[in-house]
Amino acid sequence: MEIANRLQGIGEYYFSQKLREIEQLNQQDAAPILNLGIGSPDLPPHPDVINCLHQTSLKTDHHAYQSYKGSPVLRQAVAKWYFDHYNTSINPNTEILPLIGSKEGIMHICMTYLNPGDVVLVPNPGYPTYSAAVKLAGGTVREYLLEESGKWMPDLENLKGSGAKIMFVNYPHMPSGQSPSRQFFEELIRFAKDENILLIHDNPYSFILNDEPLSLLSIDGAKEVALELNSLSKSHNMAGWRVGVLLGSALHIENVLKFKSNMDSGMFLPVQLAAATALSLDKSWYNAQNAIYRRRRQIAYRIMEALDCTLEKDQTGMFLWGRIPEKYADSYQYSNEVLHSARVFLTPGGIFGSQGNQYLRLSLCTPESGLQKSLDRILQYKSQPSVATTQTAGS
Repeated sequence: MEIANRLQGIGEYYFSQKLREIEQLNQQDAAPILNLGIGSPDLPPHPDVINCLHQTSLKTDHHAYQSYKGSPVLRQAVAKWYFDHYNTSINPNTEILPLIGSKEGIMHICMTYLNPGDVVLVPNPGYPTYSAAVKLAGGTVREYLLEESGKWMPDLENLKGSGAKIMFVNYPHMPSGQSPSRQFFEELIRFAKDENILLIHDNPYSFILNDEPLSLLSIDGAKEVALELNSLSKSHNMAGWRVGVLLGSALHIENVLKFKSNMDSGMFLPVQLAAATALSLDKSWYNAQNAIYRRRRQIAYRIMEALDCTLEKDQTGMFLWGRIPEKYADSYQYSNEVLHSARVFLTPGGIFGSQGNQYLRLSLCTPESGLQKSLDRILQYKSQPSVATTQTAGS
């Protein structure tokens, strides 16, 4: 039986394929692959969060279907979190929609607002799910190019008159780690109003190696033209818990709820209550996590240096993004060489779009010991005569 037309041109997610390849390589009689590619936090949530999940799951009345709009306890916690850390006022009753991970929210938004052929502006490089969701909803992807020379920011002047209905933005930016300024967000809101575009801001990285978290919704007038996605996956080490949130005007939230309520039910209540506990943690939680990431980043800098990659040192988030040596055709070639020669996997930037073809992304979601072992393997691989000869010939 043939698959639906909507799946034509939609490939299997890159990491799904690559993890199978890594599994096959691990079956060889050789050192296990060290995976520095995927941004899944290896650290646990706060003990209070785990304890809350355990204790609340013991209650017999906590296992029923839940409200499609989420528990009031969780929505109140999200609102307080936004006020305390983003200095942004959100109505917990009408402007918050908990999600089973923010990834599903991307699809819900596209299915809510897109008709066949509607144009959506998508960043290149950027999260591949944006384009996939647009295509699955019948929309038309129009990429806007981000460049290192432009600090990975869109040229809004060049995007005027695009006729787009939606624009995805993501700052701090993945994969480059570029942080936004308040001035840029103000310009973005003016642009959206002038162009009658709905902005979708994906904001999961603002607490990682970043002292000044910023929400697009903190800008005056933002709720008129913007929705913001956020997540506990990165900020609270809860990637597998699948807890996200959509924030925006009451009208936008109600519109998305029309679709979401026909797709799933509310999250398991103990998960929601544990998420509320996570959101109540004070700044010491974020400081402790970032202290770990800072130590890891120092080793990661040395890995990038060993790979002859160049990079900016002021990146935000749980990755490093570095430009590969010119002698390689693209990031796929270099990533595969390192994988098979050093048995270390780094993500080829090309999976995030053509603008990432000359970059590698290194995840900080590995203990210092693993990063150091990766560095040792790469230094050994780079010291081999065949590699040194190739580098001399290509220089």
